Amino acid sequence: MNSLFDSIRKIGFRRGPDRILGGIAGGLAEVTGINVWIMRLIVFASFLLPVLGIGAYLVAWILTPWQDNSIPLQQVFGGRSIQ
Repeated sequence: MNSLFDSIRKIGFRRGPDRILGGIAGGLAEVTGINVWIMRLIVFASFLLPVLGIGAYLVAWILTPWQDNSIPLQQVFGGRSIQ
């Protein structure tokens, strides 16, 4: 399982330092070069899609590393390998 988290870190996407809730919109804005407020509006608009918007945000929230490379899902498992 640690190899999964290591491969997620290698992608290079991090939660943005300019965050309100989870930092996902801030990270997307940083990667794409779009203004953070426009990205927040896009993410908010995606919440209007029944399951897709909020579901995708929650999956991104548990799998996206913070600026210090820690991943919430890995912290739930105590950072240990799961077989």
